[in-house]
Amino acid sequence: MTRTGGAESTAERWTRPPTHVAEDLTDGGKQAWIEHSGQIYVLRITRAGKLILTK
Repeated sequence: MTRTGGAESTAERWTRPPTHVAEDLTDGGKQAWIEHSGQIYVLRITRAGKLILTK
């Protein structure tokens, strides 16, 4: 990749956020509780393998 004028491309400025495996969060089960700002949220893995996050 060549830079011109010292400008960074969007891809160079973007930092990948942390990645978590849903099955690790649920400890191999189907749901996990996630605390955020004093609130509890429930992360659930459905039978179809989709994720649902509810308050």
